[in-house]
Amino acid sequence: MDINIYYSKFAVTTLVIFAMLISNVVKAEDKNESVKMDEHVSVTEHDESLFLPDPSYEEKPYNIDDQLDIYGAKRAVNTTRPLLELGRPIYESGPLQRGSNVFGRKNPTVNQFSVYGDWRSALAYNDNGNIEKGLFATRLNLDLDYKITATERIHAFIRPLDRANQFTRCEFFGDDEDGCSLEANMNIDALFFEGDLGAISSGFLDDYVSWDLPFAIGLMPLLFQNGVWVEDAFTGAALTLPALNSPSLDISNMDITFFAGFDKVTTAGVVDSNNSSEDDINLYGVTTFIEANRGYWELGYGFVDAQDALNDQDYHNATISFTKRYNDILSNSIRIVGNFGQDSNSTQNADGFIVLVENSFITDKPSTFIPYLNLFFGSDRPQSLARDAGGILKNTGVNFETDGLTGFPKLDDTANNTWGGAIGLNYLFNLDQQLVVEFATVQTYGKDRIINRGDEYALGLRYQKPINEKWIFRFDAMKGFIEEAEDIQGVRFEIRRKF
Repeated sequence: MDINIYYSKFAVTTLVIFAMLISNVVKAEDKNESVKMDEHVSVTEHDESLFLPDPSYEEKPYNIDDQLDIYGAKRAVNTTRPLLELGRPIYESGPLQRGSNVFGRKNPTVNQFSVYGDWRSALAYNDNGNIEKGLFATRLNLDLDYKITATERIHAFIRPLDRANQFTRCEFFGDDEDGCSLEANMNIDALFFEGDLGAISSGFLDDYVSWDLPFAIGLMPLLFQNGVWVEDAFTGAALTLPALNSPSLDISNMDITFFAGFDKVTTAGVVDSNNSSEDDINLYGVTTFIEANRGYWELGYGFVDAQDALNDQDYHNATISFTKRYNDILSNSIRIVGNFGQDSNSTQNADGFIVLVENSFITDKPSTFIPYLNLFFGSDRPQSLARDAGGILKNTGVNFETDGLTGFPKLDDTANNTWGGAIGLNYLFNLDQQLVVEFATVQTYGKDRIINRGDEYALGLRYQKPINEKWIFRFDAMKGFIEEAEDIQGVRFEIRRKF
């Protein structure tokens, strides 16, 4: 190509680009001139004297600790990761991978599988009056969770180191000391599917629906009223009508849950000579949570339908509770659980009621310094609707709760013709450790008693502290004074590994 022709083309192109730029500037100026303003608005001249130079920090170098102190010295909380993560991680920062539309564009899949839980090991000396043992025991809890979408998942739970409430252990001394025992067990303690029919419908219809209907089906754990009324895992189904309200009744929020169980239902209200009645019990129930009267109500009804040879032990169970804070002084819950309608040819096991009054006092450190007073009155033989461990008084205080590992001693937790309570202090320091000190008592009356030990008293102590985000140390001690039986006592040290 001739060099002159090349330069000519270059010059022409440059002139065209320059002309376009000039044209755009002119158009922009014309556009600015054509801008119309309100008559009350005027252009203000720029005055550089109104602006100061940026501050200089040469004499005050940046200090990250000083900056954090502005916000109460808060820092990022270190958390442990699950034992196994496949697919999308849990609670990760940054952009998320795009899900697929197998179940529709309105309900994209997540495909997240994780295994998490904890491993508890404890060294204990337990004197339950008639049995005295020193032992080391260990327990492994594993949750296996496959998250399909944002609302649907399949969940399983196994405890491979314990079987029939016997944990893998080594007994060092005491009554019937039997050395070391491996209680291996791969039975599935929970396996269920849960989801939201509303979200599933949105995916298949490719249109958002205006309702939600969460549900679960399978071998599933249920917990109602903090475990006082129901704390059990059984095979069945449950569904909830969520987020209801009624302005005329002053109800801001209400949930109604229907549930049924057909296998592995555990209740002390139905027993046989072998104590193996859980496969012969059906359970039907409904419960509701209502926010009203500046507090919240919990109401429930359940029918225990015993089968085959146990069919004379059917009974009804009803509960009501109300929780409210009063004048920044007291947080109070009143719970009533009653059983009725059992007409058994043998001893009736569900024919009474219990009143529980739970109080925590509000101090100048309401989140960390919490005195409490819990009271109860039980008549005849009150029962939880379904419970796989412990008695109906399990949550009344630390002296009514065993450790689910070593057989730590506890007071009578049946509420069978008894009254009493627990008074104590729960101190969380700076939310980095916990100290609980408690005095509890069980006072008996009447003659129809399952456990005939007379009046009972106990002093209890619990201390917990996280070593780091993975490890927790716990110490428990209690001394029980039993009127008509041997005194009880225990001390234990536990290490818990979370993952």
